[in-house]
Amino acid sequence: MSARTHELTRLSAYKDAKLIRTDYLDIEDYGWIHVEFDDGTIGDIVTSEVVLGGIYDYVEVFANNHRTRCLISPTHLVDTYNPRAAQYEDIYLIEKASTKEGWSPAAPDENFTMGYQAELQDFAACAAQHKEPQSGLDLALDTTAAIYAAYLSQERRGADVAVPLI
Repeated sequence: MSARTHELTRLSAYKDAKLIRTDYLDIEDYGWIHVEFDDGTIGDIVTSEVVLGGIYDYVEVFANNHRTRCLISPTHLVDTYNPRAAQYEDIYLIEKASTKEGWSPAAPDENFTMGYQAELQDFAACAAQHKEPQSGLDLALDTTAAIYAAYLSQERRGADVAVPLI
């Protein structure tokens, strides 16, 4: 796995046009992770807070028998075109959108599309029925190890880092 993160809005040459949020003080605003699995399959994960139109997060997998792209945010369930921002003044479209003019992805139910509702429902059902969650401890440990390896790669300026097996 290799990874790079950046703090683009804090670069000395960054020119703030007041269209993108720039008040991140303790986190990166762009990240890229490249994963190579044991079978040779690869996956890329990209996340950015510094794109016009709101957050842009996706996972893309390239394999010998398929290609899969998962648009995490925005999910693009609904796109809307609005020529005048005032028309949508009191309407929430999507997290961190800098304008409501032009084409915009809209999130009619972010709790559903981002998985929050299902996550809480699974938690409550597991607590009430004493069953294993859909995403258990093994997945949590693997995810934490992968994130740790990505930050370790970033610290090593993008060098490949093996994900520790737990």
